[in-house]
Amino acid sequence: MRILPLLCALLVLMLQGAAGLSLAGGLPQQCEHRGGFCSPRSCPPGIGRIGICSEQDFCCRSRWYP
Repeated sequence: MRILPLLCALLVLMLQGAAGLSLAGGLPQQCEHRGGFCSPRSCPPGIGRIGICSEQDFCCRSRWYP
């Protein structure tokens, strides 16, 4: 019975690691098709991240996009 809390903690750690992989990778053309633009390292203030353009660039889009 002592192993059950350990297994629960391991499961939580695995799920947290998988949550960071939720943004789909893509091409700059796919980002533009979704109404966004590629921004290096981070999106400007007031702009939301909607995907990934490359390893270092994020796809960003205004939160007020129709």
